[in-house]
Amino acid sequence: MRIARFLIIVVALGLGGLGGFVAYAWEHAIDPIDPPQRTAFDPALVKHGADLAAVGNCNVCHTAPGGKVFAGGLALPTPFGTIYSTNITPDPETGIGRWSEEAFIRSMREGVDREGNHLYPAFPYDHFTRVTDDDNRALYAYLMTREPVRAETPANELPFPLDQRMVLAGWKLLFFREGAYQPDTAQSQTWNRGAYLAEGLGHCGACHSPRNAFGAVRTDAHYAGGESEGWTAYALNADSPAPIPWDVDSLTQYLHTGWEPRHGVARGPMAPVTQNLGALPETEARAMATYVASVMGEPTPEKKRRADALLAAETTHPPGVQVQSAGSQTAPVLPANAQRGAAIYAVACSSCHDAGRPLPYGGLRLDHSTAMYGPTPANPINVILNGLPAPEGERGPIMPGFAGSLDDGQIVDLLAYLRSTFSDEPPWEDPAPLVARLREAGVEAGVYALDSGSAAPANPSKQETTW
Repeated sequence: MRIARFLIIVVALGLGGLGGFVAYAWEHAIDPIDPPQRTAFDPALVKHGADLAAVGNCNVCHTAPGGKVFAGGLALPTPFGTIYSTNITPDPETGIGRWSEEAFIRSMREGVDREGNHLYPAFPYDHFTRVTDDDNRALYAYLMTREPVRAETPANELPFPLDQRMVLAGWKLLFFREGAYQPDTAQSQTWNRGAYLAEGLGHCGACHSPRNAFGAVRTDAHYAGGESEGWTAYALNADSPAPIPWDVDSLTQYLHTGWEPRHGVARGPMAPVTQNLGALPETEARAMATYVASVMGEPTPEKKRRADALLAAETTHPPGVQVQSAGSQTAPVLPANAQRGAAIYAVACSSCHDAGRPLPYGGLRLDHSTAMYGPTPANPINVILNGLPAPEGERGPIMPGFAGSLDDGQIVDLLAYLRSTFSDEPPWEDPAPLVARLREAGVEAGVYALDSGSAAPANPSKQETTW
């Protein structure tokens, strides 16, 4: 009898707890509306929304390859399964055409859709919650004046119970903190603007911060580096591996143009970010740069010494001569695989990277490259395999891919040479499995061919013609 009574109590407590959780997780639906007419929105508000959408990179995540802009369907791989981005055009059946402004703001602020379903944090509402209501209204006006596209979103590929959206209420309870950005009165207006953009719509920490086992951004490791689509998102705090420290001016140019003479060109998932930011006034990029530079802090004396030595060093070196971070040229003492890599570098890489031709059309001096000092070789592997696609219809940097001419072993040898020659960091731990995985992923690893927006200057080696 005691055992039966105990089991009854346990079951009752379990059912009561489940009922309490269901009550906590439940969100009401917001009534649908008739799709508003485009003329219902102030053109100035729509323009402001367009600028905000560029900061949020909305067009990239909500556009499938070969699909219509904002029509969704992009596969977003996560450690838990694949999530597909939704259609955010004003189509009344498959998009957000029947969403009221209230419903849109709730999705941004609370991560709940019009029907009351919790949204997966692949839609980074843990960052978007910081956006003001006024800016959300502008975003709403912009999206509701786009071309309606009928496009069903594919079903997410998630295992049970993660395919049950109600469990996201538990995730939110643990990791989500709702609320608009509150300015820091001790900081400048520019700094606060940059913090608002970077921490909110820009959601920089979604890539540049590590995540815990539940997929939540670790608040104890702000901007300490992360991973995105097979690429390393480097640390943007005091642990930045950049051999030449970033400052406000260099970050501003990089964010606004997609390249910077001492740091290289944007690639992978960062390329469309800078493309979108390049469509905005430079003041927005400078504000974000001001904030990020403050998170990085002043470089240590050792980092300053290393940077000064690199900047004072020769701009070119014969392939096979060891450069390392201090900029000195010494007789190479390389392991066997790095010696094999030196021959590959001489044939495939040196003609661009040692030519002394300035960016963005020349190859970056690799002893200036953050990738050579990074914690993983993911970024150099992706670039070696897939290159840097040329912007369509625009001038810009380009690099050929070597996936078809170098096998995995040769890339491993090349990586050994690059790491030992152009940095003072220890060798990467066996990169062979990563090379194989990223080769299989191919261009889906986040190598983007940009459509427009390149801010590259005229190529000084080409004769420009004005018609």
